[in-house]
Amino acid sequence: MLSLNKSFSMRYVLFLIFSLAVYGFAYAQSDALAQQYYEKGEYKKAIVAFERLYKNSPRKVNYFIAMISSYQQLEDFETAEKLLLQAIEVPKSSPMLLVETGFNYDLKKDSINSKKYYDKAVQFTEANPSASYIIGRAFEKKSLLDYALQVYQSAMIANPNYNFLNNIARIYGEKGDIEKMFSSYLDLIKDRVEQKGYAQRIISQFLRNDPGEENNVLFRKILLKRNQQEPNLLWNELLSWLFIQQKQYKRAFIQEKAIYMSGDASLQRIFDLADMSIEDNDKETAREVLTYIIEKSSQDATKIRASQSLIQLDIEAVTDGNYDEIQQRFDQLLSTYERNYRTVLLQRDYANFLAFQKNNPEAAISYLKETIELKLTTRQLATVKLALGDILVYKEQFNQALIYFSQVQKALKNDVIGQEARFRVARTSYYKGDFEWAESQLKILKSSVSQLIANDALKLKLIISDNSLEDSTQTALKKYAKADLLAYQLKDTEAIAQLEDILLNHKGEQIEDEALFMQAKLYEKRDEFDKSRLNYKKIIEFYKEGILVDDAYFAMGQLYLNHFDDPEKAKQFFEEIIFNHQDSIHYVEAQKAYRKLRGDTVN
Repeated sequence: MLSLNKSFSMRYVLFLIFSLAVYGFAYAQSDALAQQYYEKGEYKKAIVAFERLYKNSPRKVNYFIAMISSYQQLEDFETAEKLLLQAIEVPKSSPMLLVETGFNYDLKKDSINSKKYYDKAVQFTEANPSASYIIGRAFEKKSLLDYALQVYQSAMIANPNYNFLNNIARIYGEKGDIEKMFSSYLDLIKDRVEQKGYAQRIISQFLRNDPGEENNVLFRKILLKRNQQEPNLLWNELLSWLFIQQKQYKRAFIQEKAIYMSGDASLQRIFDLADMSIEDNDKETAREVLTYIIEKSSQDATKIRASQSLIQLDIEAVTDGNYDEIQQRFDQLLSTYERNYRTVLLQRDYANFLAFQKNNPEAAISYLKETIELKLTTRQLATVKLALGDILVYKEQFNQALIYFSQVQKALKNDVIGQEARFRVARTSYYKGDFEWAESQLKILKSSVSQLIANDALKLKLIISDNSLEDSTQTALKKYAKADLLAYQLKDTEAIAQLEDILLNHKGEQIEDEALFMQAKLYEKRDEFDKSRLNYKKIIEFYKEGILVDDAYFAMGQLYLNHFDDPEKAKQFFEEIIFNHQDSIHYVEAQKAYRKLRGDTVN
């Protein structure tokens, strides 16, 4: 008997759970149906649906408000008024209904009664500050921003523990009072520093890259004034952030130094500034920043890293082929910090310098083989082997290079470094003319976790596949791969000549646009901008359906913007990408450049 009772009880519980689930599902369906009626403009059906929902759940005031809104959409303000006046008389009714009642009178053009109920809502919050958020949001939803401000500000005075600075700042932004909006967000950040990132994202929507733009000037003045009246590293951080948005890295550096000198023991922020300066080609500031890091740091690793970056900048600045001073600096650094696991990247850079700048790959290879014998981690060893393989490719010792690349690929097959090694295997095979094997490796890399590797792999695969179909002998592709290798070897003159051979003897073949594009890039490197422009123009005119046309449009935009001083012409090329090549990898950058040229706000 006991067993039967237990069995019955279990069936009853299961039945109850099932019934509740069915009810909950049906209830959710009713809610969705009511919303659907409202959104489709079927307000009479929406009224019936919301009324039923509200009767079943009288505590869910949103159903009642949705029903009132449906009456208002039908311009039946009298019925809405009647229902609202009845509802606010119910004990413990939601104070939101005071705002809704006032708004209904607004719709009736009855400003006296609308103000009466709005004031009642404000008075309610003064007596009950805990209701400030719900009433403030109700005012905001009706775009009654001054009332919302009054509610939030009064609440913060009544109870200092309340923080409605975010709401206040947002309202000032909607009202177009930018100065008060900026100030409110700064108050928010000061009170809750964890909100800094959020506030910066909002503030950035009102700033442009131009330091002279009105909002930029205003924000800078507010920050400077605060820094004078109430010194705080937070204001220095925000000034630095503003200057970085405006690409004024030297001015940002002044702020970063102030932060560092005030006790921030880390130089990472300043290092990040150096990296941004390099990326934006502000090499003068980058040198100044890196020199400062070397002078101030007490950490050998930091000094080595900064010295490496500084040497790379100075290598790029050499125009007469005289690298004696660079050689001395490498010698000094390696003498000071010695050849060990801490200087692996410095040793790699020195080997690359020997091979690519001093054209002494034999010495570089010997040097890296010595580095391999040091006690290194797996990743450090992989870094050295990749560099060694690169230099062997430079010497056209492809098979030996493939051995080192394959070792790295095997050792770190699930790592980005391993995928980079696989790409170098593919590229080396392509250089030596083994296109089939190269393509098989590139197919695997199309799904690489590194977007950069995946993009490079896809690009090279398309070059091989597109130019293997129409020419079974792959004559033009072999010439192109040779030109690519010459460019890798920094033999730009020979590479340009090899590409010219393709353009003369393989006219009309698939490879032509690729040859035009690579040649244009080499011309740009030599500051022969008229020649590069002519090549891009040919791609646009004769290969409109080709995969490089968006690259050509973007390159033309950059040329006119940075070298021909014709921003209007540049804008036309960026516009072409925005409207006709939305799938281009240049789309985002073209959009930013176009908006900046047009004077829009750029986030």
